[in-house]
Amino acid sequence: MNLPVNSSPAVAANAEGEEIEVLESTDVLPVAMEDQWKSLFDKYDPENSGFISTERCRDLLAAHGSELDPHKLEVLLALTNGNADGKICYQDFVNLVRHEISSKRSNSFRRAILQGSRQLRGCSLRDEVGLGLSQRLVRHVAYETLPREIDRKWYFDSYTYCPPPLLILAITIAEVTVFMYYGFQLDRFVLQVSSPQFLKSPFPYHPQLRAQAWRFLSYSFMHTGIEHLGLNMAMQLLVGVPLEMVHGALRIGLVYVCGVLAGSLAASITDMTAPVVGSSGGVYALVSAHLANVVMNWSGMKCQFKLFRMAMALVCMSVEFGRAVWLRFYPPAFPPCPNPSFVAHLGGVVVGLTLGVVVLQNYEQRLQEQSLFWIFFCVYTLFVLCAVFWNVFAYNLLDVRLPPPP
Repeated sequence: MNLPVNSSPAVAANAEGEEIEVLESTDVLPVAMEDQWKSLFDKYDPENSGFISTERCRDLLAAHGSELDPHKLEVLLALTNGNADGKICYQDFVNLVRHEISSKRSNSFRRAILQGSRQLRGCSLRDEVGLGLSQRLVRHVAYETLPREIDRKWYFDSYTYCPPPLLILAITIAEVTVFMYYGFQLDRFVLQVSSPQFLKSPFPYHPQLRAQAWRFLSYSFMHTGIEHLGLNMAMQLLVGVPLEMVHGALRIGLVYVCGVLAGSLAASITDMTAPVVGSSGGVYALVSAHLANVVMNWSGMKCQFKLFRMAMALVCMSVEFGRAVWLRFYPPAFPPCPNPSFVAHLGGVVVGLTLGVVVLQNYEQRLQEQSLFWIFFCVYTLFVLCAVFWNVFAYNLLDVRLPPPP
């Protein structure tokens, strides 16, 4: 018979002593493994009390944990040693060893982590020596993006570069390719938007062509010039690639695409006569979500020069946003069509500070298990639906005078 685990809420304490409610996993142990660990547990519990002392638990793991991964065994021993009650019941013991058979850390192991002292025996991950180049890169990414040592160590132990972080790289390469193509075609690499042929591309969003729905996303591959592309590309690679390595392409792609779509829809509502180009909606969604995550977990973030890095990120965002605002109100080269809107930046920031923060908060917890994620996702979906209705009906009802099509 398999051994189920309660699915009721449990209250655990984190390293700072705060109470956190966590759901236990409903996973089960295979029969053979259950019998093996049950017999070992009974051997160290001759009184049949259902409990063993933490000292006996340490002896059990030390004697019979050779088949466990050394790093995982180290975590188990540290958690056992940090148990405040001085004894462990069989169910808690099962929770400690269950993660060994799981491909991803289970909620029961997360609860065990929260109940423990989070103090790993020996050196921290930063102090480990003899690491190769790829291992040092993974360790650097862990400290750049994760606030807790136990999460950083788990990520370091389990990351395999499979699948590799190719999404942000592929998006960046596509943007550079499109920019170079139109750069040679227009014979202009700075302020391409001033070329009469710039908006004739099938990529940019134009209010007269909003019925072509793909333009609400494809506009992100066009940029007004090399200065626009350069700033976006730098932020996209420096922030997006590490985030993708930790959180995966699905999560990062979701935040990025939601930021891009929110940017064009926000511009179509608040700046109805202006076109939109550039990947700033997606880039600002990623960067703002990451910066907000760093601020909320400031004491736990151990990245080097974090204050300087945050200041530089804010400076880059401010410079790029200031350039977009200046360009929007600068006399257009081809009136009555105005220069591209800057509202997409603001749409990306809003997505990053809401949906993006929730996506990045718990990298090992599934999105469908996060109620706050569904709240923000439903709000975002409602915004998209309202924006679609606005684009279908409001332009005619308000009798907006649109610039001629390119």
